[in-house]
Amino acid sequence: MLEILMKLSGSFGYSIKQLAEDFDSSERTIYRYLTTFKKTGFLLDNHNGYFKIDKKSPDYNDLSKLIHFSEEEAHILSKAIHLIDDESKFKNDLYEKLYVLFDSDKAVNKIVRKESSENVIRLKGAIKNKEQVILQGYRSSNSDNIRDRLLEPFDFTSSYNYVWCYDMETKSSKTFKVARIKEVKITDKKWRNEKHHKRNGIDVFRIGGEKIIPVKFSLSLMAYNLLLEEYPLSEKFLTKSKDNKYLFDGWVCDFNGIGRFVLGMMDQVEVISPKSFKEYLNDKIKRKKF
Repeated sequence: MLEILMKLSGSFGYSIKQLAEDFDSSERTIYRYLTTFKKTGFLLDNHNGYFKIDKKSPDYNDLSKLIHFSEEEAHILSKAIHLIDDESKFKNDLYEKLYVLFDSDKAVNKIVRKESSENVIRLKGAIKNKEQVILQGYRSSNSDNIRDRLLEPFDFTSSYNYVWCYDMETKSSKTFKVARIKEVKITDKKWRNEKHHKRNGIDVFRIGGEKIIPVKFSLSLMAYNLLLEEYPLSEKFLTKSKDNKYLFDGWVCDFNGIGRFVLGMMDQVEVISPKSFKEYLNDKIKRKKF
């Protein structure tokens, strides 16, 4: 209802049919919302079946100031948010509020990198219309290749860095990094696996997956500082032990993210558990070409 109220408080009117389609609702429900707006004191301007909030409504000016940003205001806010450490909770919360208060496609253009904004807008449309897409030329770090992926996108992480998709090839829900997509192609096929769409956990190393794997390792002061700088959310799993040593006692979805960090700081980190993580690291070291 708040989103509809925000839309109606702009300069243009909207028909009942348009609002029902835009908000995936029935026309009867939209009529009920409009009646509620009237009861709470808003005046509705109805011009040939196109509704908007009358500017003469009580507190209209206060409402308009609250829920509308100019492009300049949005630009300043997004620049300020970008200065916050990547993926911190406060940054994500601020992005969520900015998305709600500012027109969604404009928010994408302001917040997402220019080269990715068109792909994000296409993915948003596919999610709304429940369509399958092809991520053309997706650069995968896990499989170390570049190829097309047929997917069902169904949600974004809060800062549009990743899109949640159901992968028909692996029959699982996973995240794909938006910056690694060359181009998004909308297919003519609708979702077929909606009941399997599932937002799984995302670990502090920004890797999503269905598994929860407990991991424990000790760090030097140097490794501790670097871990906090690169992955701020790791702080909740870190405690001081002794002699400028720190302990990471948390969980990950798989070993790819944490593995890159540990391999880069091998002389500053000691893995305690699990055994499978030690085996993963040893295998990576054996395969490494010097």
